Amino acid sequence: MNSTWQTLNGFRKAIILMIFLLSGALMQSCFEDQDDNFVASSTTDINEFIWRGLNYFYLYKADIPALQDNAFASEQERRDFLADFLTPEDCFAGLKSNQDPFSILVDDYLDLENALSGVRLTNGMIYGLVYYPNDASRVFGYVRYVLPNSDAAQQEVVRGMIFSSVDGVQLSDTNYTDLLDTDSYTLSWATYDGITVSPTGATTSLVKTQQTQNPIQLRQVLEINGQKIGYLMYNAFTNEFDQALNNVFADFAAQGISDLVLDLRYNGGGSVKTATYLSGMITGQFNGQIFYNEQWNSDRQQVYASPGLFVNQMDNGTALNTLGLNRVYVLTSPSTASASELVINGLTPYIEVVQIGTATRGKFQASFLLYDAPAPSFTRSLANTGHRYAMLPLVFKTLNAAGVTDYADGLVPDIELSESFDNLGMLGTLSEPLLAQAIAEITGIPQPQQRTSSAREYTRTDDPWNALMYR
Repeated sequence: MNSTWQTLNGFRKAIILMIFLLSGALMQSCFEDQDDNFVASSTTDINEFIWRGLNYFYLYKADIPALQDNAFASEQERRDFLADFLTPEDCFAGLKSNQDPFSILVDDYLDLENALSGVRLTNGMIYGLVYYPNDASRVFGYVRYVLPNSDAAQQEVVRGMIFSSVDGVQLSDTNYTDLLDTDSYTLSWATYDGITVSPTGATTSLVKTQQTQNPIQLRQVLEINGQKIGYLMYNAFTNEFDQALNNVFADFAAQGISDLVLDLRYNGGGSVKTATYLSGMITGQFNGQIFYNEQWNSDRQQVYASPGLFVNQMDNGTALNTLGLNRVYVLTSPSTASASELVINGLTPYIEVVQIGTATRGKFQASFLLYDAPAPSFTRSLANTGHRYAMLPLVFKTLNAAGVTDYADGLVPDIELSESFDNLGMLGTLSEPLLAQAIAEITGIPQPQQRTSSAREYTRTDDPWNALMYR
């Protein structure tokens, strides 16, 4: 969870992310001092940090012979081994398990700190990519949703719009990153009739700026046949917005909703603590009971593992606003990952969780941020000033109260319904197929059969930090 780790009970609890408690001014002055005395670390020095961090905390340490405590006869032998990696990225990749698609290494932890706190360089257009029919190389993009108060919102970009080229260059499965990851670009819009992608001639230029993304994309109460149904589209577990999330549930409770549709289809994860809060807000009747258990590597299990419990208040003492529900409807997609999956899996032993959509990503492991500092803290305040590399390695996996974990293929929906880029509907309305299906399940009023597209979606989206779950 994204808060300061404190050493308790003989290091039973390690150092939790403290980065967001520091003020921007403190960060700036810290790095001005570092720059004044900067001595660059060698690649081998950075590789040593990577080895030390993974040797100590890596969940899959047992899979990697070079990470074992007795792997080298001397420190010099280990250093010679690490010197063979030409870059820190090569070293990190060489020490990762085949079981692990999620651990990340960054060369500037300021970017990662910002991302974990919801601060992104973005133009506000959240998109998906789709292969051209009968063409395995070309792709086109479509707008999933638009962030409020962003450049895309100001330029009247809306959900469902399709673009085929960027800066006049046709999108492909090899160039989309270079084209769409730039700070500014011009999109060429198109239409799609199920067979042909046709440029319209219209264009829109977008510019990225630093923006703090409020994960509460939509919240409302729908009244249908006398039933009050809460709807929450929640797009990241960002604990800077925990109070705002609690306020949403206060409003739901005040309006007397009887059912809740929780839309996590675009939620790639985030803070474990926030996931715990959200699950307590949905329920409230399970305070003190096990929400999840932890499994660390064999060296760390006895000291660090402890159960995550349902709570009825935040760490600052604020009471959670709870609904006491015995059933929740959750909308999912392959972008539903990590902390989102933790909520679904953690609630399942206690209440009925009706999952609607497609299978989730399949991430049941959690991470915390390691800086190049002495073990066991690896804390930012003691970090080597010669570089800004940091890691978010997988450190433990979660199990629900019934012992369910290892859902590498994702959590399978109870009602399978794919979101089709050419039939998206407007979010938060009954024109949107997934919400309409949830409403049908709640009210018993059938919905028209939804059509599906034969085009194959490309799995990458514009979010480089997708599928994070961290402490």
